[in-house]
Amino acid sequence: MAVTFSNPNSVHTPLGLYSHTAHAPAGPLLFLSGQLGVRPDGTTPEGIAAQADQAFANIVALLAAHGRAPEDIIKLTTFIVAGADGQAVRDARLKHLGAHRPASTAVYVSALMAPEWLVEVEAVAAG
Repeated sequence: MAVTFSNPNSVHTPLGLYSHTAHAPAGPLLFLSGQLGVRPDGTTPEGIAAQADQAFANIVALLAAHGRAPEDIIKLTTFIVAGADGQAVRDARLKHLGAHRPASTAVYVSALMAPEWLVEVEAVAAG
């Protein structure tokens, strides 16, 4: 089975040793790497609300690049830096995913890989 890894132009260039998406054409699953609140131009907005909004916008853009919609998400994992406003993350999720309720995990962590990053969201989609 050939797996295709891609980094669509609709989001920023990967910031580490990963691809934004891995697609196994023989299977119906699409795995999205953790998305930070980083804009397509590579900048990071200040504050948890703006970063959460951008992280979920990145998720939606990656899904669209593969002909999928937010409703195709079957699993979300959200990492929030301890002390950041979890409600701001929930608000961004509602804005981008609406009433869709996939299996989810959300955890507070002490830090992400760079001190300016406050939230990271990864997803698995089917369909």
